[in-house]
Amino acid sequence: MVSRYTTQKIAFALLTLTAIIVVVPIVLVIGVIFYHGATAINWEFLTSMPRAGMREGGILPAIVGTVILTFGTAIAAIPLGIATAIYLAEYARDNWLTRLIRLSIINLAGIPSIVYGLFGLGLFVLFMNLGTSIIAGSLTLGLMTVPVVVSTAEEAILSVPQAFRVVSISLGGTRWQTIRYQVLPHALPGIITGVILGLERAAGETAPILFTVAAFYLPRLPHSLFDQTMALPYHLYVIATQVPGMPLQIQYGTALVLLALVLSLNLVATLVRSYFRRRRQW
Repeated sequence: MVSRYTTQKIAFALLTLTAIIVVVPIVLVIGVIFYHGATAINWEFLTSMPRAGMREGGILPAIVGTVILTFGTAIAAIPLGIATAIYLAEYARDNWLTRLIRLSIINLAGIPSIVYGLFGLGLFVLFMNLGTSIIAGSLTLGLMTVPVVVSTAEEAILSVPQAFRVVSISLGGTRWQTIRYQVLPHALPGIITGVILGLERAAGETAPILFTVAAFYLPRLPHSLFDQTMALPYHLYVIATQVPGMPLQIQYGTALVLLALVLSLNLVATLVRSYFRRRRQW
């Protein structure tokens, strides 16, 4: 008969092995991209326009385009997502309609990004006549990000102890004052984490911008929200598959810049979450 301590050791060993199987490939991918891409990173690569059919020069338009699209996604998704989460968590009754809305939001978060791209093409580009533009791409990415923001923000709001609400209302506060001054400040770390995770996904997506905003080759910066722009995920796809004779150094360098942008957002989320958790007193 196997003792409980032996069972515990076997369980720990299996869990450790599972963690190694998950972490090692990720570390290897990051290591390979850094090893091959670091030599391409220099001032000219980050700040100049592409030349010679993107085989020379830099990737400045793609970097600027990605930053603009991420910022536009935040404007489109954050207010709508957080407002919806507050309504579902604090105001909506627990009935079949609310449960159906929550189920729909969860399902929307799992829809393939190419579907959002086709929906954005039909709604924003063709029906609303916005054309392939930054505003059409930002709205499409925002639409894709809203379900993630709603789900994570609602979970963060519901995790705040009910006693905080009871005490606030018993002291004469209104429901909105309770939400504004008691619930939201304590739910802020979870809300910010969800928002940044959603923006990370938007920054790295290719399919939603394929039909709505991304330009194959545009060696200039956009002048308005109705211009097309290059973006790092689509630019990486183009130079890796559509341009013959493209130096590997440029491909890995572009991948490294995109990876650094996404990891920087993750680092910001971690720092902000840690800061607000240290201030939390429960």
